[in-house]
Amino acid sequence: MADNNDNNESMDLVSLESKVDQLIETVTSLTAENDALRQQQGSLAIERADLIEKTELARTRVEAMISRLKSMESRS
Repeated sequence: MADNNDNNESMDLVSLESKVDQLIETVTSLTAENDALRQQQGSLAIERADLIEKTELARTRVEAMISRLKSMESRS
């Protein structure tokens, strides 16, 4: 009977060890994924800021062109 309990405990420990190993792998994988997502978020924030700056520059140029056209039109 003691042998049977030892076998069950040994199997339980092996099962527990396997589950702990799986959890470690999952945590490691999720940590790497989280790091990659944070890096991507940072890159996208920089890209967004750059696009906003370019949009503002384009808006300023278009407004300047419109002003020049209006002034040319009023001279005629």
